[in-house]
Amino acid sequence: MFPQRRSLPPPPRYYPTEISDNICRSFGGYPWDKSSLKSMEIDLKKFEELDQFASKLDTKGTIAQLVKELVRGVKTDLEKIRTIWIWICHHIEYDVHGYKNPGSRSSNPDDVFRARKGVCAGYSSLFDNMCSIAGVRCKTVSGYGKGASYKVGQKISAGTNHAWNMVYLEERWHLLDSTWGAGHSSMDVSTFTFCYDEFYFLTHPALFIGDHIPESADCQLLETPLSLKQFERSAYIRSNFYSLGLVSCQPQTTIVEAVKGKASIQLESWKNLKFSFNLNGQDEPGILTLLDNGMKLDVYPQTTGQHVLNIYAKRGDSEGSLEHVLEYQLECKHIDSNMKIPKCLSQPVGPSWLCEQAGLTNPSHPDPIIYTEDGSFTVSFLMKQKLYFLCSLKSDEVKMTPEMENEHTLKKQTDDKVEMKVHLPKTGTYVLKIYIKPHTSENEKYNYICNYLIICANQAVKWPKFPLLYGNWAENYELVQPLEGVLPKYTNIPFTLYIPDVAAVRVDGQESVPLTLSDNGYWEGMYNTADNTELIVVIKEKNEQKVWYHLIKYNVTNQAS
Repeated sequence: MFPQRRSLPPPPRYYPTEISDNICRSFGGYPWDKSSLKSMEIDLKKFEELDQFASKLDTKGTIAQLVKELVRGVKTDLEKIRTIWIWICHHIEYDVHGYKNPGSRSSNPDDVFRARKGVCAGYSSLFDNMCSIAGVRCKTVSGYGKGASYKVGQKISAGTNHAWNMVYLEERWHLLDSTWGAGHSSMDVSTFTFCYDEFYFLTHPALFIGDHIPESADCQLLETPLSLKQFERSAYIRSNFYSLGLVSCQPQTTIVEAVKGKASIQLESWKNLKFSFNLNGQDEPGILTLLDNGMKLDVYPQTTGQHVLNIYAKRGDSEGSLEHVLEYQLECKHIDSNMKIPKCLSQPVGPSWLCEQAGLTNPSHPDPIIYTEDGSFTVSFLMKQKLYFLCSLKSDEVKMTPEMENEHTLKKQTDDKVEMKVHLPKTGTYVLKIYIKPHTSENEKYNYICNYLIICANQAVKWPKFPLLYGNWAENYELVQPLEGVLPKYTNIPFTLYIPDVAAVRVDGQESVPLTLSDNGYWEGMYNTADNTELIVVIKEKNEQKVWYHLIKYNVTNQAS
């Protein structure tokens, strides 16, 4: 049996049992605090030279001659086991033809060694034979493995489909699987790829039981062995789940039932990771939120029945692709028709450690979803450094022109805080996308940083657009009123703006009306729209005598208020 590099989340703190047969009797514990993947303390850096030697060594002689060459100069049983393990993982190819044609394969160590090919029984028998020659106690274990042909949620019948090994070190038995350490096969077991997997070398029993269950419960090395039924129900994740720094998942069952149309998943990790997901290999009907040391995912299937939920991850500082770490079977009996996930929504949703990494802290809305009754709200962040901001409003169900995407958001910025006011044009589901760029990179493009899902169910909501802000509008300016971009005719309109360090501010239309600087630093005044079709707020800099700069533009309707 061959894997696709997969593993399972740890059961809640397992300890070893006594091995009852004469070969596998062991005493002592394997305490596990989730900080190590191994059943004993190992410094892998000390193996680097040995690993390099074993991975490159090749010989046309006998197994005994190879072992003699491999263990020459090594001093401990651990080093002997390591060099044998590395050699097999880098030189023995999985026999995909033999897997499908049992009559053509052999598990005899000499046959596997000569052909440089074997199935799991060939790997384990060769490893056992080489350990015996090296004088190391080893045992071949048979059982069931969740490998390449395993389907999430499938029933597991009694019997065996896989073989691996146990080795005796420091008065205890330890588990390893050189078949799965060598690489992985395709889903239909038609091709094999050498891809070394450190996870399966002396794997902690609490983790090894994730995808290996032996015929003999004693060989689980657990104080409380798992039954086949428990093994069958255990959550289904990949070996790189742990190598990336993930330590646990909730739920720990492979089948997850959606409650009232929603299924929730939570992962814990040692470090900040990036995540993605899909349902049935394509759609993303959910809300993925990055947490410090983990993530939370709420999935909303759009149809009833069974679904396959795949979760991917990578290190936060990695530029590479995300790796498949976890797979669930999701069962849904009811649809939550009230929760609509726009296709324009980007995952993850809401603020996260990515925002803090970019210099944004203390979000006014820490949750990924903003529910608004009146269609108006303000999102704010504190800033550790000066940044340029750009925000846009998008929707799948409300027709938004490119102009509308920007006309319904208004930004206010100080030295250490940014506020983004939003007025929704009508009821519906929206996405507020936020982009940033360094203050020192004015000519560079904006980079996406996060987005929110906005939900407004109030049918009476109908906010007009904000006024048009010209390029002369500075980050530290503030528009208090009027906030509507379209003003009624024949109406006295109060103006209040905070525009520091300018000589004068006025409103231009059919006539020009200057604004007065108040004691609190705001420019204030009143303008009657009369027969105007548009109004423009203009400013004059202190060092300019005659030049006025356009700042804000308002349109005026044909109807009175």
